[in-house]
Amino acid sequence: MAARHLALSAALAALLGAAACSEQKPAEPAAPVESRSVAGVEAAAPPPEPAPAVPASSGETVGGDGSAITLNTLSAADVEANPVQGELGCSFGGAGATPPLLIAKGDVGTKDSAFGLVKVGDYVERVAQPGGFNAITKGGTFSGQGKTIVIALTGPAIGGGESPPRPATLTYQRADGASRVFTGLWTCGP
Repeated sequence: MAARHLALSAALAALLGAAACSEQKPAEPAAPVESRSVAGVEAAAPPPEPAPAVPASSGETVGGDGSAITLNTLSAADVEANPVQGELGCSFGGAGATPPLLIAKGDVGTKDSAFGLVKVGDYVERVAQPGGFNAITKGGTFSGQGKTIVIALTGPAIGGGESPPRPATLTYQRADGASRVFTGLWTCGP
């Protein structure tokens, strides 16, 4: 079992390392919609599907003592220095190889907690949610010292496969009443 955890952690670290080295190019703006006249009726071509959300603030920090909530992406070094045990995991981040803002791992079929990491400013902090991996596949509420993080799914899965990503929000709630919402994708699997 320990070898499996090490292999999963090494694979996650390699994935995050590759993501940290890749460059993200901004999405090209959509081409203007061209109108066509058919039998005297003006019809517009349907707009293209929007690209999956990249972690971005949906708003500023609200409430609390006035200080901003700043979440940074987790690097491979952050994950390696703060190992999280579990058979399977989920992450909140952007499309493609964007490093995640939160990772969480847990065992399948257990009531034990799933544990996760989030990087607040420059500090990697641990969070947990009861119920193992099964409890986090549809989002969830993670707690840690002075914080609560709520992952809420906001749309259907994007793409196919066993565990396609789903649009979601991450709401970071600080103990002083401050909160901030981020949009992105919740992806679960091995």
